[in-house]
Amino acid sequence: MGNLHKKKCIACSGDTPALSETEIITFNKKINNWNSIKNQDGIFMLSKYFKFKNFEESWAFINKTSTIAENEGHHPDISFGWGYTNITIFTHAVQGLTESDFILAAKIDQISA
Repeated sequence: MGNLHKKKCIACSGDTPALSETEIITFNKKINNWNSIKNQDGIFMLSKYFKFKNFEESWAFINKTSTIAENEGHHPDISFGWGYTNITIFTHAVQGLTESDFILAAKIDQISA
């Protein structure tokens, strides 16, 4: 993979354009098995499903993820339950993906390894 996990998320003011589909493909090669998807409004997002042995492991993973999100100032959408967590990341200010979304994904991958 890449060294994205060593970078810091940059706050987006909305002036930065969302990444193009070509740029998304390039960045996606630097993270571990995240899906680049388009929602019903055509907005690109990163999504990944994590499987765990039980509710407690899922909850612990979410706690670690929330700490990273707070430290980076970049907050994913998280759903979870017994033995799973699903995370969706995108930059609301640009209604798409930025490099910071991939940085956050890479940091989350570090705790799930």
